[in-house]
Amino acid sequence: MFAIGKCKETQARKWLGKQGLSCLEENFRCRGGEIDLICLHDDCLVFIEVKYRKNLEHGHPSEFVTADKQRKIRHCAEVFLQSHTQYQAHAMRFDVISFCGSNPQPEWLQNAF
Repeated sequence: MFAIGKCKETQARKWLGKQGLSCLEENFRCRGGEIDLICLHDDCLVFIEVKYRKNLEHGHPSEFVTADKQRKIRHCAEVFLQSHTQYQAHAMRFDVISFCGSNPQPEWLQNAF
């Protein structure tokens, strides 16, 4: 499953590049969490969680970005900003990119939380 997740993160990064986002970091890790992608979209810093599910049997992929996962992502965003002070004045948002099954087209939920 790890290989599929990594593949989907790469696919998301490439797709977001075509949408005008530039990737700053991939798999930013800190104590207590991880952010899949950190990008710039114009002057907005975007923290992105990438989710994949084989099918919708147990729910939409974005539904798996739980309140606990959101808390961990926000914490990592704070850590990122502490070490990358040049982005502290930027507007920020948290997005979710979802893939389902073999569909290569992701769903992009901006300002997800």
